[in-house]
Amino acid sequence: MKARYQFRFYPSNQQQQSLAQLFGCVRVVWNDALAVCKQSEKNRNRQTFFIRLSLKPNKLRKEHG
Repeated sequence: MKARYQFRFYPSNQQQQSLAQLFGCVRVVWNDALAVCKQSEKNRNRQTFFIRLSLKPNKLRKEHG
């Protein structure tokens, strides 16, 4: 039998700001990846999908440094 644990998280104001920024960045990356996926699916080019998707985070990191 596996035990379950339930935790509650009460972040401080600083942690709330950090989490909001983190989830905002994650949302941008997810939406960009989804757009690349849909475009590749439309073009039926699977290889391009994986290449573009793997290069996208590095490009974003350089842009937003």
